Amino acid sequence: MSRIDSCLCGSDPRLQTCRGKLQSRRSKLNQEINKELMLRAGAENLFNATHNKRMKEQVALELQFVNSNLQLLKEQLAELNSSVEIYQGKGSKGSIPMIPLGLKETKEISFREPFKDFILEHYSEDPDKYDEAISEFMDLREAMRTPERDESGVALLFEYFNQLYFIDRRFFPPDRSLGIYFEWYDSLTGTPSCQRTVAFEKACILFNLGALYTQLGARHDRTLPEGLDAAANNFLRAAGMFRYLHDTFTNAPSKDLSPEILDMLIHLMLAQARECLHEKALLGHSEDLETVVELAQEAAQVTHEYTQVHTTITSGSVKGYVPNSWTSLVRIKSEYYRACAHYHLAECLLTLQAGGRDETQLSTRVKEALQYVHLTPDSSTTTLDCTLPSTHQERVLLGLAHCRESVLLHEEALRQQRMCRELRKKGSLSDVLRFRHESAVHLLDLYEEEEDLLNVLDPPPIAPATKFQLTLTTPDFSQHSVEDVFRMLGPAAVFSAKHQWSAPRPVSLTRSAAQGFGFSVRGDAPVVIAGVDRGSLAEHAGMNEGDLVVSIGTRDVKWMPHDEVVGLIRDAGNTLNLTLVTPCDKTYYKLPKSKSLKDISPHSTTSSSSGVSSSSSNSSNSSHYGSINSSTLSAKDKDKRNSWNPFKRSASRDKLKSDSMLDCNVILR
Repeated sequence: MSRIDSCLCGSDPRLQTCRGKLQSRRSKLNQEINKELMLRAGAENLFNATHNKRMKEQVALELQFVNSNLQLLKEQLAELNSSVEIYQGKGSKGSIPMIPLGLKETKEISFREPFKDFILEHYSEDPDKYDEAISEFMDLREAMRTPERDESGVALLFEYFNQLYFIDRRFFPPDRSLGIYFEWYDSLTGTPSCQRTVAFEKACILFNLGALYTQLGARHDRTLPEGLDAAANNFLRAAGMFRYLHDTFTNAPSKDLSPEILDMLIHLMLAQARECLHEKALLGHSEDLETVVELAQEAAQVTHEYTQVHTTITSGSVKGYVPNSWTSLVRIKSEYYRACAHYHLAECLLTLQAGGRDETQLSTRVKEALQYVHLTPDSSTTTLDCTLPSTHQERVLLGLAHCRESVLLHEEALRQQRMCRELRKKGSLSDVLRFRHESAVHLLDLYEEEEDLLNVLDPPPIAPATKFQLTLTTPDFSQHSVEDVFRMLGPAAVFSAKHQWSAPRPVSLTRSAAQGFGFSVRGDAPVVIAGVDRGSLAEHAGMNEGDLVVSIGTRDVKWMPHDEVVGLIRDAGNTLNLTLVTPCDKTYYKLPKSKSLKDISPHSTTSSSSGVSSSSSNSSNSSHYGSINSSTLSAKDKDKRNSWNPFKRSASRDKLKSDSMLDCNVILR
């Protein structure tokens, strides 16, 4: 079974799970939205073109009907994006649900005819030989449209992305289009976007990888430390993927690939990773006062990050494209964790042992823990100015102030949930909010006789702090290496869409005992004609310096190293049949005219018996053709030359970027 065949198991048939059914409904809604958009575009064109008053009235009425349908469809899509509970793991019912992303949808594309035409026209090869390769690539693309929600689905998307590197070089010349268009639907609005560049396809695949990581993060069991670690790791991977997209792709036609949306998603995923770490700290915390103080500051840190997310998500360029339920849930989480921070501190001050001699005074160690918990109170007269209690009464007073603030914030979180139509239906969210609210109310009721002291006093704000440093996980494409399905075309560095060469031509040489073939070769994969002797058989047969050897007899030698090609020529005896191609850009392939063959390689010889050089020296020239003797390269060097690492900062990578993005609407920096 081939590598790609083994990856197809990472495809989800869609209709077997609730998540698959949800994605299928999204796909149908996207198609309906696309239909309504085309109807609206046609009606608007007709309205602008006609001068008939009655016709304008009819078209205006039709436009109102289309816009109404379009708005209804977008609301349905927003409701699907709000279906966060479907993506949650079974062990997460006692926690606030996470916010995952739905995958972008795309249409099926037939590459068969365009690829076969290009193979015949550009590579001058029989396109029928590549039927299997084309089918293999099309099956891979079809499979990646429905990846499973596990590591096999992630591997499937990564391998398709890496395969696009070869497809881009093989079949997408910079100066013209093959008539292949990649159409993708916006994940948030369902609006279609269409581009002919492979860069847009790559960007959409990376977005789906980030979205899949968010779904993986939401599905883990968050009642276990291992599940929380895995969830935080997936959210950080999603944030790293969106950061890579944000920094690499610009001028994207799809709104969900815009910098402002990606920036919002980065902040959201970091906040959710931080939330997972706080939940993990809650699982293993002890009844130690210092530990509870740390929990309060960790909760305040989660609040701080969700407040940043709320600021970003309610900005003008983002607000209209994000489901209202997301905005409401972010606001709820901000209020909820602020309430948790105040509750932890109230619990610390009111119920835990003080650590002093008479258990009414705080120990020096506890005072040090409380010293940096509170921010400096503002000038408001309603704020309690006691940040470090010195007496039992001050300790109780400060604890009750925090407890009362926790109750009020929990009530605000419940109110925010009731105001959102989609979130009112989320039973698990309601259970969590009510449970925490009741816990805070119960703690406050224990000090009912002293509650009248708190009518006009607010607690000082809690300073956010954390001992966990979050780091974005940069995508590592090298972990999912692939083999070029069109490898038979030859090395992609030479036989690519941006290079031009002549049609293959056969050359037949028959030598005598006193006469050699009269040419030498250099390099490998492919081997290049390095020199042709004047008046020799090679010159009379039309061989030229710089020609590429693509076959010897019936053997394809485009991938063969230097030594094997030399061996085949020697084994041919007195009659040698070659197939050559001549690069059209002669300055790129040809040896410098100022240097003779002996000047380039002092160890190179043109034997009259074989007509083939047996050079083994390395040249200082950096050009591959006619200057580097590939037979001397080690296996490690060859693998390094043929491998592709998109994160390796090198001139070849920068050149690859510029080649792949030339004449594109999506620009790769």
